[in-house]
Amino acid sequence: MSSGWIVFGIIVIFVFFAFAAYNRLVTLSQRVNQAFADIDVQLKQRHDLIPNLVESVKGYAAHERGTLDDVIKARNTAMSAQGPGQVAAAENQLSGALGRLIALSEAYPDLKANANFQQLAAELSDLENKIAASRRFFNNAVQEYNTGIQQMPAALFAGTFGFTRRDFFDLGATRTEVEAVPTVKF
Repeated sequence: MSSGWIVFGIIVIFVFFAFAAYNRLVTLSQRVNQAFADIDVQLKQRHDLIPNLVESVKGYAAHERGTLDDVIKARNTAMSAQGPGQVAAAENQLSGALGRLIALSEAYPDLKANANFQQLAAELSDLENKIAASRRFFNNAVQEYNTGIQQMPAALFAGTFGFTRRDFFDLGATRTEVEAVPTVKF
């Protein structure tokens, strides 16, 4: 009779650990989802700002059509990207195109002095800082989640409950492109 209680106790402890692991993984997964939603909000604000920025540049640098087209194409690609991996790649291309667009202001003093352009560039810079902060928060949440699904006892249950590894929002192979200083040609 006492061995029956021991087996029952072990089963109860096992179920308790399964519930605790599941609840912790759900919490971590929701934190990752919320962090990605925060990035998405910032990116949508940036996408909404870009047409105004391009229009203000068009008036001063209309013959820089290739740069303007690159920005619009990169924006459209970024808006249609799905999931952290695709979004990160598309946003990295957009950041590079925006860097080249902002660099145009150095070649056009009238554009650089334009109050509308200055305001839009300041808003863009503020959004870039917010995106960077959101990206750090997301990557931290992903790191905690990935660690959580690999730690015991959750590792025993994570696969069964459908919890799989998540990818970081990283600059990856395009880091050199994003960090490269844009060149301005006259």
